[in-house]
Amino acid sequence: MMYLYLFLNIASFSIPFAYSFEKKMRFIKWYKSVFFALIVTGLFFIAWDVYFTKIGIWGFNPNYYLGSKIWGLPFEELLFFLCIPYASIFTHYALIYFFKNLKLSIKNTKVITSVLLVFALAVLLVFYNRYYTFSAFLVFVLLLLYGLKYDKKVLPRFYISFLVILIPFFLVNGILTGSFITDEVVWYNNNENLGVRLFTIPVEDVFYAFDLLYLNIILIELFKTKFKELK
Repeated sequence: MMYLYLFLNIASFSIPFAYSFEKKMRFIKWYKSVFFALIVTGLFFIAWDVYFTKIGIWGFNPNYYLGSKIWGLPFEELLFFLCIPYASIFTHYALIYFFKNLKLSIKNTKVITSVLLVFALAVLLVFYNRYYTFSAFLVFVLLLLYGLKYDKKVLPRFYISFLVILIPFFLVNGILTGSFITDEVVWYNNNENLGVRLFTIPVEDVFYAFDLLYLNIILIELFKTKFKELK
């Protein structure tokens, strides 16, 4: 079982990476933008991860990883911020490629974003003293504010693709949090979250995933312009 976390990373990454070279879509043509977005976003989320692991907000079951640690995190946890975002980003762009009209109207996007902002701000005000809840929702609010003001391209599509991404998310994150196995790979201090679980997954993980993926895609679109990878 010590290979479980490594296996989940590789299994999630391998098929999307293989299909990145598919002749029609050619997702690999944006490799510079994707690589730099993953690095920038990964550094931010890894720093967040290191700190929360250090203060006991969450931690890792040594029975499910190989034992090598960097900055106090299992090597597999660092690999997570490459493999899972890459697979999810690929899914987002594949949906755009094959379903070009799959997006919300600007009006509906603004309505959904406004409703989510009101909800997230309410959570922040009520649960300001719970570290994981507060941090996940704070980043969520900041990203939604950015989306509401500046983003008319990504967010209308990302709301839909994120719902699709949640399907493999619930499978992979479900296993990491204890579904289908004896003990969880990642444990959480429930004093620092809402204590609400979707199956075995803390509800904050959904917003954390949104934060991680949306930030990556925002940066990819910015880097596409910088590296002239627009086609």
